[in-house]
Formats: sequence, structure tokens, C-alpha cells
Amino acid sequence: MSIELPPSAAPRSAYPLEVLPERVRRRLLELARSETPVAAYLYDAQVAAGRARELRAALPDWAAVYYAVKANSFPGIVQGLAPYVDGFEVASRSELELAVAATRDREAPGPAPIVAAGPAKSVPVLTDLVRAGVAAINAESLLELHRISRIAVQLGTTARVALRVNPADIPVTGSLHMGGEASQFGVAEPDVPEVLSQARRLPGIELTGFHIHAASNNLDADSQAAYLRWCVEWSVATAAAHGIELRHIDIGGGIGVAFEGEEPFDVARFGALVGETTPPPGVKVILEPGRFLVADCGWYAAEVTDVKASYGEWFAMLRGGINHFQLPTSWDIVHNVAVLPIEHWPEDCPRPTAENTRVTVVGELCTPEDTLLRDVRMDRIRAGDLVVFPYAGSYGWEFAMHSFLGHPTADRLLL
Repeated sequence: MSIELPPSAAPRSAYPLEVLPERVRRRLLELARSETPVAAYLYDAQVAAGRARELRAALPDWAAVYYAVKANSFPGIVQGLAPYVDGFEVASRSELELAVAATRDREAPGPAPIVAAGPAKSVPVLTDLVRAGVAAINAESLLELHRISRIAVQLGTTARVALRVNPADIPVTGSLHMGGEASQFGVAEPDVPEVLSQARRLPGIELTGFHIHAASNNLDADSQAAYLRWCVEWSVATAAAHGIELRHIDIGGGIGVAFEGEEPFDVARFGALVGETTPPPGVKVILEPGRFLVADCGWYAAEVTDVKASYGEWFAMLRGGINHFQLPTSWDIVHNVAVLPIEHWPEDCPRPTAENTRVTVVGELCTPEDTLLRDVRMDRIRAGDLVVFPYAGSYGWEFAMHSFLGHPTADRLLL
């Protein structure tokens, strides 16, 4: 069995210190004055809000932006995004609670601006969603449709439902595919006619449209706009063929985040191309961005507890690792860092240092898989300095192995 490690960063060098905003450096230096080794996420809700405003402003009025809470569920970020998004996408009871709290003060009539996804929703989850009166439960199977209907009838209400579809072919690129192939997500397109036929006879549901989230991390604005257009055309044709009053088309997320060497997603071009599509009157097209809104609003910082050479290779050990920040090992990416020098150090203690060499950054766990960055060239790194990962605002804390070995979890702080 081979161990999955992040790809080598060679010949890259670590980021210059200037990549860290001044407010981030200042806060980390404050934290470093404590006797407790630093291991923390810093979040800036204003950065996330700016991304949301940028996307929302580029889109036509018939499109809606629903933040996918799974990307970063820190309450300060969810609350900070609330004024700048149209709603939230949730996949659990805890995420539903966050979304309900963030939308509680909205005075708009109608259902709660929340949509719900997930391939294996339990009865308790579905019950809470029906009670909350969400805008749409994205149903993943015929059994789930029956469960939603039964719950709604028992509660004396009707649940709004969108059928999640796994299309046979998808005109979109991306690193993570959830459509166009066998998967646990949604109803396979050939089975849609029979499922719709049965769904229309269920007393407790109001079928309003479709959910077609098929890929993630797409950096090409042209293909993402083509995908949205295809989702609209497919949904309109399918609804007409099966007597569905179409009001809701959910295309999922999919907008990617660029790392080193990649071109960022062109929001302005995407908006211009999307504007060439015209859904029928009264149909809302929902986008569910997650990473795109929050990736660059977070920084993960961990103190270097030791620096050492082993058979000619240098290692920097952190007070943290994949128990705090597992993204680099899970997504097969080079997630570069900046080193923030910390000058105070006990005079009676040696301070191991690596200079002008390649360094591999590892965590505190008892496994070689706890490797966050390999072979990055550093001018200098010392025990006591801070290693800081930018672009850690999405799928960072949420994705990590918090309980493995029982070390303390990382702090989460709002700037």
C-alpha cells in the first residue's frame, strides 16, 4: 500500500512574507506572544463578502447565489456573507441551524432562502428541513421523495422539492466530477421519467425543478457558462415533457480557485456569457459557490516546534498538521506557505535553523502521511517561527482529522 503525499513543490520557493496582509501578520505576532504554541485559523469575513459581491454583481437578476456552507461553517463567516448572498446551501442539521440563524432577520416573504443537498439524508435531517420550510430539498432518490412526502403529510404541510439528476453527459471540465458517470449522487438521467411520474403522485411534495451539480473546481468561465445554459435548456425541456411547473434550476457550485501557475476564474466574462441565456419567466437559477467565496478569506498558521535534517533532507515540524489542515494531502495540490519570523527565543536553548535549502513541512501526528508541503525552497526557517498557509478559508478546518491522536484542535479567529 502506497502512502499518498502532496506532490513535490520543487523548484518553487516559499511565498514572500508580503503575501500575508499586514493585519494577518499583526494578529499572528500577537498570538505568538503567548506561552501556548500557535495553531490557528484566521478568517476575514470582508474578503468573503467581497467575493460574493463580485459574483452577485456579474450575474443577471434571474440568477441567485447560495453559499455552500460546507466550504467554511465558521459562524462569523456565514453571518458575514449573509447580506451579500441570496441564500445558503446546507447538507446537515448543524449547517441548517447556521443558515436559519443567518437568514432570520430577512423580511422577504416566501420560503426560507435555503436549499439542501446530500446523497443519504436521514429522516431526522429531512424532518428538520421540512419544518424549516426551505426553498428546496434536493431529493436524491425515489425513496427520499417518499420519505419527504410522508414527513410533510405528518406535519400538515407541503415540502418544496427539486429532483437531483445525474446527467448522462456534461459539457463542463473540473477536477471533481459528480455527474456523467456512475455515482451515489442523484437520479441517473435514464431513470428520471419514471421517478418524475411517481413523484407527481406523492401528496406531500411540490416538485419545483431540478438540481444538476455535476463538477467542481472549474476555472474556465466559457465552459461554466455553457454548463449553466445546458442546465437551463435541459430543465426546461424535461419539465415540459413531464408536466412540471418549472420554477427552480439549481446548477450547484463548480467555480474553481486558482493556485500557483493557474489562471483565475474570469467572473466578468462568466457573467457576460450567462447573460446570453434567458430562462422562462419566473424561473430562478441557483448557483452554489463554496470554495470560490471563501478560499482566500482564511489563513492557517502553525508554530514550528522543531527543525531537523535527516539523511540530507530538512524537515520543519508543526504544532498542527492534517489534524488541522488536511487539504494538501486530500486534493493532491502544492499548497505553498509563507514563513513569519518570530524573534523571541529562550537564550539558554539551541535554535535549530535551515537556510537556503529545500524543506518538507510536516505535522505532529505519528504517521508519515502528516505531510503538508514537500521540497519547498526556504531562505530561512527556525524553530519558533510560524508557517502560514494562505488560501485556507475553504475545506480547511472542516476537512481535517481533528480527533486523531487527541491533540488540541486549531483555534478559529475572526479578524
